[in-house]
Amino acid sequence: MFKEFKTFIARGNVLDLAVGIVIGAAFGLIVTSFVNDILMPPIGLLLGRADFSSLFINLTPEKYTGPSVADARKAGAAVIAYGAFLNNVVNFLIVSFAVFLVVKQANRFKKPDAPAEVTTRECPFCLKEIPLKAKKCAFCASAV
Repeated sequence: MFKEFKTFIARGNVLDLAVGIVIGAAFGLIVTSFVNDILMPPIGLLLGRADFSSLFINLTPEKYTGPSVADARKAGAAVIAYGAFLNNVVNFLIVSFAVFLVVKQANRFKKPDAPAEVTTRECPFCLKEIPLKAKKCAFCASAV
């Protein structure tokens, strides 16, 4: 059983997947920082000094202290944190676009697949697929 596990782990696909997950996690942190620290502050400034991470809707009638989502939750208020959701949507779009660009570039360097070998042809009488070497159609019994 250990030998099977060792063979499974040593296969290239498993190692590639592990490397992809580790790099993806690190890339996710970079993109999150880019969105939260670089991209969203200027957008918030253009939209009237809005800090998207602190945008929320209070669903409870009680008052609480502090203007942030964390303060509202600490006070026990039920909130819809749509600002954090907007940050996550922008984050997702940036990651998706970056992955698209990487896959597109990787596909450019990939060799095109060889065309599949043709092994059948169409019967001129009944239009069914028959082997290339056939002398008679198995469907309509016509000589081809």
